Amino acid sequence: MNTENKFNEHQGHWMLAKLGKRVLRPGGRELTEKLIAGLQITPEDDIVEFAPGLGFTANIACGYRPKSYTGVDLNEEAATIARKRIKYDKAKIINANAAQSTLPDAYANKVYGEAMLTMQPLEQKKAIIAEAFRILKSGGYYGIHELGIAPDSVSEEIKEDIYRELSETIRVHARPMTALEWTALLEEQGFKIIRVEHNPMLLLERSRMIQDEGWLRVLLITFNLLRFPEIRKRVKKMKECFRKHQDNLDAVAIIAQKP
Repeated sequence: MNTENKFNEHQGHWMLAKLGKRVLRPGGRELTEKLIAGLQITPEDDIVEFAPGLGFTANIACGYRPKSYTGVDLNEEAATIARKRIKYDKAKIINANAAQSTLPDAYANKVYGEAMLTMQPLEQKKAIIAEAFRILKSGGYYGIHELGIAPDSVSEEIKEDIYRELSETIRVHARPMTALEWTALLEEQGFKIIRVEHNPMLLLERSRMIQDEGWLRVLLITFNLLRFPEIRKRVKKMKECFRKHQDNLDAVAIIAQKP
């Protein structure tokens, strides 16, 4: 298999990462920064991130100088990358499933995860949220930044159409939810909702790309796309899918508290 075909086998978010994209969250850097600010991280906090990916958000969170940072990632390649990219002397990455983190009860003051619950079936979503609840201290915050569907009253037919096309184009069994469904899921596991924020889902639009990555990195990504026509076709299909459903795709960030 040549380099391009191998490259093209990746799930959508990993393919974009290989092209040079660093910000892979549906609401972009802006919503990520709101999420981390909303967690109110202090130097007394032990914080945990589920699926830190390339470490982009970890470096924002570690900028608040927490007492400790622990990333939990099942993907060994991602964990290796995160270890290299997270620039904080109190950070560690463990190779584990977010639903079974291996961390002790009441370990953390703050737990968060981005763009990872969306990729899970309902029962696994519940298991991961329950794990966040278990490892949080009483009064601790759990933050999520996920792909949403809008409005809350959207029909099941539209949802199924979105599920099918997302799965086909990004090669992940994506199951986004409405903001109402996300908050209900958190409440079902015992959390109290503190704040809900939204941002348009414009992951591959030029304006968002420049905002998230800066001009130089956008030029690098463009150069890489020009080198690989098959990958360029696939990215174009992803963009077309996002645009087709732009009225019903949303990015949602939620801060919840363990009582």
